[in-house]
Amino acid sequence: MTLSLRLPDGAGGLATYELTGTPVAASNYEPATTRLAFAAAHVVSDPLADNSPGAPAAIDWDHTLGFRRHLWSLGLSVAEAMDTAQRGMGLDWPATQELIRRSAAEAPGGRIAVGVGTDQLPAGTHTLDAVIGAYEEQLAVAESVGAQPILMASRALCAAASSPDDYRKVYDRLLSQSSRPVILHWLGAMFDPALDGYWGSGSLDTAANVVVELIDENISKVDGIKMSLLDASKEIALRKRLPEGVRLYTGDDFNYPELIRGDDEHHSDALLGIFAAIAPAAAAALKALDDGELAKYEEIFAPTVPLARQIFSAPTYYYKTGIAFLAWLNGHQPGFGMVGGLQTGRSLPHLADTFRLADAAGVLTSPELAVGRFKSLLAVGGIDA
Repeated sequence: MTLSLRLPDGAGGLATYELTGTPVAASNYEPATTRLAFAAAHVVSDPLADNSPGAPAAIDWDHTLGFRRHLWSLGLSVAEAMDTAQRGMGLDWPATQELIRRSAAEAPGGRIAVGVGTDQLPAGTHTLDAVIGAYEEQLAVAESVGAQPILMASRALCAAASSPDDYRKVYDRLLSQSSRPVILHWLGAMFDPALDGYWGSGSLDTAANVVVELIDENISKVDGIKMSLLDASKEIALRKRLPEGVRLYTGDDFNYPELIRGDDEHHSDALLGIFAAIAPAAAAALKALDDGELAKYEEIFAPTVPLARQIFSAPTYYYKTGIAFLAWLNGHQPGFGMVGGLQTGRSLPHLADTFRLADAAGVLTSPELAVGRFKSLLAVGGIDA
């Protein structure tokens, strides 16, 4: 039986769309052996709580943790409490601490890394010592649960720093205190405009020099760096300069297949929000890479790239809405709601395009469920699908 529904056509009307995609099987996988792969996971809001903008985050713990079990079952590791989980966009520090503790308690074999930031600081300008203190508080939480820290890019640090030396002061202090190698985090302004000029320069090349110097001086304390600039050339240039044994974790949700595959000398590992949306395909592609089946790897990943570019299209920081939308369509949460009311971050025409591309990519794991759920959302929006 052909499944179909009427969707916004981009020209102010409706057009019938027939689903043609073949869902990628969500098989159980062991973790990949040739690459490390983290999926940055979202949180599921409690539909019975007030999750309106500005309200304290109320989380549906059963479905939030259930989604992480789903990722682990596919062989992926979880990057917890990152920007995908709405850090700085609805997820407050009290809820973040609970999320880290609950998720770390269930992570198999330590397959978890957690975001360490400064977002508990109130709005306003802060001193570098205050920024360090906020980082230290969050680092202590990560260490208390035995999770690998990801030193997230900090809005407060970006506002407080007046030079690259200020960044070095903060990071040198934190790296000296961490009991295990950390993952650094370079998030571009397209993901968060408040991070423009991070590392003390508006020039990405100058900023890269600061990063390389910092890593060179702290090799034993740096596992790798997650780079999210949506510029494959900048990532390739940086990974060539990293010391041996320091990983480049791609956060490039536009160019991940080529960056993970790599070249004759270097490759990127993965720490990606899009992997939460395309988890079965990501797991299958990584298995193909492990098996040396490069054509299969490309075949699986190729149709996911247009979907990723749609979900992460400008304004990029609303990509979290697309992640939660697909989780809802695939039955991983009971409703299409988000903390802070962020489900309104994308329009119905945008979500319709996301739906079409998800079908083409084979990541609508239960097409009948997805059609029924999207029809209900469209009806609420005044569209007879």
